[in-house]
Amino acid sequence: MFKFVIQHYSEYEAQMSLLMLKRIVLVAAGAALLAGCQKEEAAEQPDPVVRVETVRLAPLAETRTYTGIVTPRIEVAEAFRVGGKVAARLVDVGDTVEEGQVLARLDPVDLNLQLEQRRAELQAAAASLAKAEADAARARALFERGHVAQAAIDAQSLAVDEASSRHEQAKRSVALAANQMGYSELKASAPGVVSIATAEAGQVIAAGQTVVSIARLDEKEVEVAIPESRLADLEGSQASVVLWAGGEAYPAELREVSPEASGTSRTYPVRFSIAGADEAVRLGMTATVSLTKGNPVPVARVPMTALLDDGRGPVVFVVDPTSSALERRPVVVEAYQSEKAVVSGGLEGGEKIVTLGVQKLEAGDRVRLAEIQSASAR
Repeated sequence: MFKFVIQHYSEYEAQMSLLMLKRIVLVAAGAALLAGCQKEEAAEQPDPVVRVETVRLAPLAETRTYTGIVTPRIEVAEAFRVGGKVAARLVDVGDTVEEGQVLARLDPVDLNLQLEQRRAELQAAAASLAKAEADAARARALFERGHVAQAAIDAQSLAVDEASSRHEQAKRSVALAANQMGYSELKASAPGVVSIATAEAGQVIAAGQTVVSIARLDEKEVEVAIPESRLADLEGSQASVVLWAGGEAYPAELREVSPEASGTSRTYPVRFSIAGADEAVRLGMTATVSLTKGNPVPVARVPMTALLDDGRGPVVFVVDPTSSALERRPVVVEAYQSEKAVVSGGLEGGEKIVTLGVQKLEAGDRVRLAEIQSASAR
């Protein structure tokens, strides 16, 4: 009986040992399986999402803009030097003219009559001079014979001098009438474009009355109106002009500041000469004059949270557009503002920088982008 009990107890113990071994194997297998799942989950963890902004570069200097109109520096009011009736106007507004080109003509009838009258007066003066000289010659002959006194000689000499002066005056009158006949044609004094035409054929005008205005194209300007509170912007500023049509930019130079403000707008008319103005700059175009004062070095204004300084100088993380990997980029901080840092060097316009959580990132990390706003340089 005792042997039977011992035998069964040994079999029970063996079965329990086998059961415990199975449990241990199952637990080990379960742990190994769990560890493998965790590794798989860790390997499949996605790249972190970071907030980025696009870098915009702009000069550090302060820039103010004013809107104006392109105007010629010189605009000549062409007028006849004599009065009369306009026979023909040969140009219209917008026509390009050359120096010496005929712009208009007067009716020459009256001028011809004046010239003929002056010529007739010259002939009469010449005849009077000839008669006075003949009378003087006879008076001298009679004086030599003792028939007349010295007073008669003196009187004839004065008559000759007077007739000679009248003859000279008549000659000058003929020359003046001939010139006035030439003035019947109005010619352009300089090359340019016709900007104003105020006289029409058949109209009677006075000497000096404007017939057409010629805007010279060799020098062009932009006229703007600047408030009195902004006149200080003109001192030490660099000026540039940008056309609204096409967006071409040209350097400019301050030429004239009106000494008086406009009576209606209370602003001061200011003119800027456009350097290198080409055919794209047309009169009357709208343009923007930019006045820049200060350091023209291009800078970017980035959020304070984009900067990381671990003792080796300020850096930002730039996202590679191809691989989405982070690059540690040193920058120079020019100034700190309320929420922005003004940085120069190290950044290019259009690059994307991380703006939040930079202290948890390392160079080479791959990230996903969440761009919600652009970093403005203004």
